[in-house]
Amino acid sequence: MKTVDPKKRLRKDRTLVMVSLRVPEDVVEDLKRIAPLLGFGGYQPLMRHYIGEGLRHDLERLDETPLSGFVDSLKRRGVDERVIAEAVAEMRGIG
Repeated sequence: MKTVDPKKRLRKDRTLVMVSLRVPEDVVEDLKRIAPLLGFGGYQPLMRHYIGEGLRHDLERLDETPLSGFVDSLKRRGVDERVIAEAVAEMRGIG
């Protein structure tokens, strides 16, 4: 499920894309209030932080799906890793 190398996610010079998002006014005000207290220069970097945290959490959780357990089970039973990798890639539409 990992789509980006974690080292690339840490780079400061990543390209940003403009996104329009409707957020309740009181939430934006809260973000503006706490952003400097948490060391952020504004509420938008804090929002990106929150989105990134949630995304990383979900990516980790999805990486630990039953598929991972199934792949581990196949490896323990001696199925060739190349065959497993090809099957997983085919299932994900990569191969």
